[in-house]
Amino acid sequence: MSPLQQAAEGLALSALALLGGLLMFGLFVWVHGHDPLQAWMLLFKGAFGDAFSIQNSLQRAAPLMLTALCVALPAQAGLTVIGGEGALVLGGLAAAAVPYAVILPEGSAGTAVLMGAAGLAGGAWVALAGALRQWRGVNETISSLLLGYIAISIFKFLVEGPMRDPASLNKPSTRPLEPSWLVGSMGSWDVHWGLAFGIVACVAAAVWLSLSTHGFAVRVVGGNPRAARLVGLPANALVVSACALGGAAAGLAGALEVAAVHTAANAALIAGLGYTGILVSFVARHQPLAVIPVSILFGGFLAAGSLLQRRMGLPDASVQVLMGFSFLIILAAEALRGRLFKITGGTPAGTAPPASSAPGPLAAEARA
Repeated sequence: MSPLQQAAEGLALSALALLGGLLMFGLFVWVHGHDPLQAWMLLFKGAFGDAFSIQNSLQRAAPLMLTALCVALPAQAGLTVIGGEGALVLGGLAAAAVPYAVILPEGSAGTAVLMGAAGLAGGAWVALAGALRQWRGVNETISSLLLGYIAISIFKFLVEGPMRDPASLNKPSTRPLEPSWLVGSMGSWDVHWGLAFGIVACVAAAVWLSLSTHGFAVRVVGGNPRAARLVGLPANALVVSACALGGAAAGLAGALEVAAVHTAANAALIAGLGYTGILVSFVARHQPLAVIPVSILFGGFLAAGSLLQRRMGLPDASVQVLMGFSFLIILAAEALRGRLFKITGGTPAGTAPPASSAPGPLAAEARA
């Protein structure tokens, strides 16, 4: 299958998953006695209906871009990592913990130290899942999920214990960050600079995967590990580095939530952003550039939850049902991967089938 066919197939499968999720959500709403058409209209009105809705959607999309990279980058190396929630909370914890340990400079220099500490914490945590997979044969999906639970437990222990600010009575929190370290809004927009961080990270990841030798080697390892070993690529180091970069992105998301939204680390940081990032990455087919629009779309759905609650009496969390339906359909659609155009009647216009299906010697050796 040519690159054009692969891109067209990925776009078609993602669109079908979103459409199917919306249809099933409409059925869910109808079963509970509400008008599906009104629910669909409110979803898009609450997400993109006016300037306030758009800003709210972009605000919610910012961390989703970074947590989605925690899934997308290891996926390029052939791993299914779902521990972004753990990397996010540890990144936020690290950002809040640095002022306890060292005296930071004021302004952007101090902010940069906080972001760096968060990236290192998240990267090391997810790299551990990759290392367990490569050197001990532990399934990375299970280990990253369990490591996420451990990270949340560590977070709660420290925030509610040794790092608790005595002034936080009803809601245990760490000491608030200094105002000069906080991440502000982008000009007149009510959207913090985390959105720019997310977009830059996605573009940088796409450039790294497409134009660098290291990124190309990661994709080779993910596509055919045996062929990668035959040509002498250091598969273990490449896999762990991809996991570390993904974890660093999720850790940065946690630091931005602390520095731009909450001003301190507390239980509000455990909001499921890492788990939503899994859905974003799968709908985007693990392509960093596609993560940007998909994050904005799902950020909009999250922003529309309150409108559904006010206008239709649905719970604010009902949008999670929509996301669950979309995730189930995108997973089921994997059965059509590589076969969609055959089912629909051949190749797209302007393309031709391969001249020969006979495998080359390297492919034959890789499958041996």
